[in-house]
Amino acid sequence: MNLFGGTISKLESGLNYASLKNKTIAQNIANVDTPNYKAKNVSFEKMLSDAKKSTISATRTDIRHYDFEITQSAPGVYSYENFNYRSNGNGVDMDTEQANLAENTIYYNALVERISSKFNSLNTVIKGGR
Repeated sequence: MNLFGGTISKLESGLNYASLKNKTIAQNIANVDTPNYKAKNVSFEKMLSDAKKSTISATRTDIRHYDFEITQSAPGVYSYENFNYRSNGNGVDMDTEQANLAENTIYYNALVERISSKFNSLNTVIKGGR
């Protein structure tokens, strides 16, 4: 039985994406004064294509062997290689990073609020509407 039609798992994926993006933005902000550091970003499309490519499956050569398939999710983090924002080769624009952080925080909080609402609905059903 799949509660909420898979909504919670999709919200979880969204939270994973927002968390990775937040870590990447924090890393950019932490390295704002590091010479030759290139700013990184997270692309949902790149995460999706990387997830599709990274599936490993085993060939069963004996009846006693187990079939298995491993999916490795490579994060869709990429860096701006040819972009220099400062003369020391640093590619971090602090204003852009702060704007990205604010936008990502709003997105993350919206997902948390939505998943919390789903769990509250489930809790209400379990308690019989009380």
